[in-house]
Amino acid sequence: MSVRLVLFLDYPNVYKWAREAFRHDPMPCWAGQVDPLRLGELVDSRGLGCRELKEVRVYRGRPDVNREPRTYWANVRQSDAQVSAGDGKVTVVTRTLRYPPDWPETHAQEKGIDVALAVDFVQMAMAGEYDVGVIMSTDTDLRPALEAVLRLRSQGGPVCEVAAWARAGRHGPRLSLTSTNIWCHWLSEADYLLVADPTDYTKKR
Repeated sequence: MSVRLVLFLDYPNVYKWAREAFRHDPMPCWAGQVDPLRLGELVDSRGLGCRELKEVRVYRGRPDVNREPRTYWANVRQSDAQVSAGDGKVTVVTRTLRYPPDWPETHAQEKGIDVALAVDFVQMAMAGEYDVGVIMSTDTDLRPALEAVLRLRSQGGPVCEVAAWARAGRHGPRLSLTSTNIWCHWLSEADYLLVADPTDYTKKR
C-alpha cells in the first residue's frame, strides 16, 4: 500500500528564501515563485519507499482588493492557476493581510496564516489524512505543530518531515527541533529550476 504524503507550503516564506538563496540580477517579481504540484512531486520522489503525493496545501496572505487592487488580482490569478494546474491535488488557503494605521508607510502584514497551517497540519494528522506530512517553511512558530504530530507518532501517527532550500552547496535556514532530529529534504538551485514558475501574474491574460 502506498504512503500518502501531504506537503504544507508557507508560500511567502518559500518564495522569500528562494530569492535569498538563488539571487541573480536582475530579480524580476516572479523570481522565487514555484509550481506547487511540481514541488510536491519533487519532494515526494525524494522520499523512501512507495510514496504517493496526495495533496499540496498552499498557505498565503491575500491583499485587500480595495487597498491594493493590482496586487490582489495578481494573487488571485496565481492561486487560480496553481489550483487549475494542480491535477486536483493543490489547495490554496488564504487570509486577508492586516493593514496598520500608517499603511502604506508600514507594509501590510500576514496574520493568522501560520496558525491556519499549524492547525491543519495537526488536525489532518489526528484524522489520519496523511502518512507523511512535510512542512516547507523556516517559521519557528510552526514548531509546536511539529511537536504535536511527533507525539502522535508514538501512537501510530504520521511521520513528520520538513523541506528547505540549500544555497550553493551549503544549507540555508530550515525548520527544526532541538529535542529530536527531523528529516529535511534539502532542495538545490537545480531543484528550484525544475519547479520554478516564471509567470508574471501582475499582467492580465
